[in-house]
This record gives sequence, C-alpha cells and structure tokens, in this order.
Amino acid sequence: MSATRKAHLNPLSPENLLNPAPFYKELRETSPVHWSEEIQSWLVVRYDDVTNCFRDPRLSSDRGALFEHQMKAIGADFAGEFVQRNRLMMINRDGVHHLGLRRQASPGFSPQALDVYLPTIRRVMRTLVDQVHHLGEMDLVKEISYQLPLLVLAEFLGLPPEDRQRFRNWSKPLADFVNPMPGTDPLVAARAATAASAELSAYLDALITERRLNPGQDMISRMIQAGKMSQEELVSNTLVMLTAGHTTTTDQLGNGLHDLLSHPDQFELLLKNPTLVKSAVEEMLRFNPAAPFFTRIATQDFQLRGQDIRKGQLVFLGMAAANRDPANFPEPDRFDITRDSTQQKHMSFGFGPHHCLGAGLARRELEVAIETLLERLPGLRLNEKWPPQPRCEGLVFRGFNSLPVRW
Repeated sequence: MSATRKAHLNPLSPENLLNPAPFYKELRETSPVHWSEEIQSWLVVRYDDVTNCFRDPRLSSDRGALFEHQMKAIGADFAGEFVQRNRLMMINRDGVHHLGLRRQASPGFSPQALDVYLPTIRRVMRTLVDQVHHLGEMDLVKEISYQLPLLVLAEFLGLPPEDRQRFRNWSKPLADFVNPMPGTDPLVAARAATAASAELSAYLDALITERRLNPGQDMISRMIQAGKMSQEELVSNTLVMLTAGHTTTTDQLGNGLHDLLSHPDQFELLLKNPTLVKSAVEEMLRFNPAAPFFTRIATQDFQLRGQDIRKGQLVFLGMAAANRDPANFPEPDRFDITRDSTQQKHMSFGFGPHHCLGAGLARRELEVAIETLLERLPGLRLNEKWPPQPRCEGLVFRGFNSLPVRW
C-alpha cells in the first residue's frame, strides 16, 4: 500500500473524521476488512459483514480485559474498581451472563412501558422550547439536545431532577475516556473517568439501597423487583444506562437536526406532512449515527474475507459505514426522509443479542423533539452567522459541541 493511500485510509485523520462518507466508500470497495496501523485494530465496513460479526460468537463484547490492559499500559494502577464496574455492565458481557442481565432490565423497555413516558417527554420538550421561544435563536445543543435526554432519564430511572447537573459532570469524563480527543493525555483522562465513575457509583449505590426500602414504578425499582441482580450489578448497569443513554441521544438529536436543517427540501416536506416524523427519525439515525463504530474482541484466530484476525485483536464494527452500503440502501448518500426503513434497516442501534436496549426510548425522544420543534418553531433554520461546531475526535461518538439555529 502506498504511503499516500495509507494516509488516506487513516481513520483518525481530521478529513476522515469530519467527513467519513468517502472514507467508508473506499474501504467498502477496496478493503472491507481493513487493518488500521493507526489504531492497531480491524475495521469492518460492509453491511452483511457487520451484521454477521454482531452475531459471531468468536467476537466478544467482554471488554473488561481490554480496559484492564489499557489501564496497565498507561500506568493507571488506581483503576481496579473502574475496570470491575465495566466488567459487570451488560454491554460488556457475553452469552448467558449478558442474557441474564438483559432479562432483568427488558420489561422496563417494552413498548408498553416506554409509552407511559411519552407525556413526560412531551412536557420536558415543551418546557425547553418555552424557555427559548422568545429569543429567536439558540444553541440547539446547549438548550435542547443536551438537556432533553438527561431530564427524561432522570424520570425514567427515578433520579432527583435537581441532581441533573451532577450527572452531566459525571457523564462527560466517562465519554471522553472512551472517545478521547487527539492529544489527550491518557493518564489524565483515566484519572478523570475513574473519579467520575467512583462518585456516580457511590451516589447510585445509596439511591438503590433507598429504593429497596421505598420502591416505585421507575426503572431502578423494576430491576430490583426482578430480584436477580446483585447490588454491584445494579449500580454498574444503572450507571451505563445513565451515561450512555445521555451521551448517544444528545449526539443523535444534534446530528439529526443538523442533517434535516441542511436539507431544506426535506425539512419543508416534513413541515407539510408531519406524519413522516417516524421515517424522518429513522433516516436521521441511518444517515449520521451518534455511535459510528462499536468494538468487539476476537476470542480466537479466524479469517474474514481472506484477512487473518488474531485472538485478542480489536475489531471495530462500522455501523455508520454499513448504513451507507449501496448493496442495502439505494442512493445511500442521499438524505431522504421518505426512505422505507422497514425494508432497509439501518445498523445504528447495533444488531443481534446486543441490539441497543434503549433504542425504543431514544426513538420516542427523537420523535417528540422533532414534532415539538416543527409545531413551535416552524421557521427553524441554521444560523448562518455562527457555524456549527462538530465534535468528531474519535470513532466511538460523533455529535456537535454547538449547533446555532434561529427562527
């Protein structure tokens, strides 16, 4: 491979992070199972391969050993409890261990259980819009997309709303550790993440103990009543619901609204026909997912498309790249809110046993947010005086730091 092409295929180059679609296309066409020297990992980018890899038992979700190795490599000998908490999260478990934890939480994520929260989501969203309606402009990330998921999660999990700023403060260093900016000191990031994890875990431990004595109808109470999670498992899995649910839905709302407002014809179409909101949300999820890649670890040597994947190597499954695969999505680089998502299923929530448990909640938040903005701010548009500030420093999370709009 030439030096020029090798640089062109660097997944962490500023050009590829800012506008990854051409990078995905070249990988799909020339190197669909690609070894990246820059991140010492494999990238898998075709739709069928990503689907199969999500189901392949040779690719493990047990990232506990990886976290432990990372911490040792940077000299973070203080991170033992952080690693253990990550090992107990259902997203980092395989097989029967994953299935057992997921079953304890699944009833709270059923369509019927989630529909109960629709009035709450609408109330929260209307309140957020009411606070800025008279201004004529806002930073959509600061005022809407960063606020809505956390306020909804606070009610979903039965967390005191007055503590929401503390949850924000805890969530950020955890997300930054998983998806570090270039140039970040890994030891500093590890210290911040372990401190945030310890503080949030202590908070949740006390809350779960109190909820055992005074159960309610919230998600934490449901998991306690299921009766099979240990206290440590309850803390770890509540922590990941709170932090991952906040970060990804915040980013997805910003990404989707940016794409919608960047395609005025599609925005006008949705204004004229609000019944398209569900298909619009699915297209937003497909076109620019908040989590472009998800990782797996090879548990044994095997071959994929002629490439030798070795035991212990990290494999990045490219959901965003799969979402642009022309073998599955006609004209994949066209943003089309009328696309039939029932026939062309995107991969933005993963696939198989680890399909995102919170997908239903995220979809409801996105749909209500779009409906409310269309109703209350039909003149919504990007603010040409202030360019958006994308946040795309790594492969795991993708969103906006700032998205100025006006109406």
